[in-house]
Amino acid sequence: MVINKNLEEQVIDLFYKLGFPKDLFGFIWIITPILTYTLGVTIGISVIVWLERKISAGVQQRIGPEHAGPLGIIQALADGAKLLSKEDIIPSRGDSLLFNVGPVMVVVPVFLSYLVIPLGHGIILADLDIGVFFWIAVSSVAPLGLLMAGYGSNNKYSFLGGLRAAAQSISYEIPLALCVLSVSPLSNSLSTVDIVEAQSKYGFWGWNSWRQPIGFVAFFISSLAECERLPFDLPEAEEELVAGYQTEYSGIKFGLFYVASHPNLLTSSLSATILYLGGWNSPIPFFFLPKFDRLGWNSTDETSEVISITIAIIITLAKAYSFLFISIATRWTLPRVRMDQLLDLGWKSLLPVALGNSLPTASFQLSSP
Repeated sequence: MVINKNLEEQVIDLFYKLGFPKDLFGFIWIITPILTYTLGVTIGISVIVWLERKISAGVQQRIGPEHAGPLGIIQALADGAKLLSKEDIIPSRGDSLLFNVGPVMVVVPVFLSYLVIPLGHGIILADLDIGVFFWIAVSSVAPLGLLMAGYGSNNKYSFLGGLRAAAQSISYEIPLALCVLSVSPLSNSLSTVDIVEAQSKYGFWGWNSWRQPIGFVAFFISSLAECERLPFDLPEAEEELVAGYQTEYSGIKFGLFYVASHPNLLTSSLSATILYLGGWNSPIPFFFLPKFDRLGWNSTDETSEVISITIAIIITLAKAYSFLFISIATRWTLPRVRMDQLLDLGWKSLLPVALGNSLPTASFQLSSP
């Protein structure tokens, strides 16, 4: 904290010497972390797209993208450039306002979710006391955008896709919230940072995935349904609804729906890492050392802090992308379920299981001294 304060004072002195006003410094000091996080999320989306194409190619015994850059790593940028050059078409008899606002309502809540996700101790944009509930509340706004997009398209397939998205979100939002309610009493907090710190007390065996195995499985299934991933991609099932709420969209607006799905998947993976997999804590004792001087290394406090932050970010992303691998492999392994099976799983199976898991946890926490 002292280092950050000294750094801030040095930057302020530099701004004054260059003749810039104080208000400009305040604006830059606030906007820089936000832009950095946005850039990091954008890079993460490109990595997810590349991984999904390569993993799916491996599952199906084919090559996958390899010509757009080394190993096809810039294929996502090529697709984005292509979508930007496409014509933006609006249905003549549709509601243009809802049609244009729908994609924005889907993308913005997903990016807002990253405000409460820490990549390390203190590496977070907003450490809210109700961080996990903020994530659930913000993510629940996205299906409203899908419903607006389907209704504004004036297309029966799009409207059915929007209705399916709303029904699916309602069905799986409740079990997801109950799983979070089962985790928060274990740390006596709804802050994402406090939840990670509570898991670090007992090392690897203190992770909530061991203390809440049923909730962890229910959370994984609910997150797949929230992200509309196979086998739960019923709102845009091509065999039944052409493309669902995306049917009438083209160009960059279609790309916004595509963009929103991947950061939402990354958000769910990071949330699972924070809630159940110990966050930035590692089971390897070497990484628990707060100071590298114990190893005999000659390093300053600044160097130790930079190394600790780097290791924390690497550990968090490694866990999240391992979770992503399971989600991607599930997409190419399991068949798509029917709509009635989807709702039955949510209301008749996951909801009772999540509720039954939260009641003993709450009772145990209340009875413990």
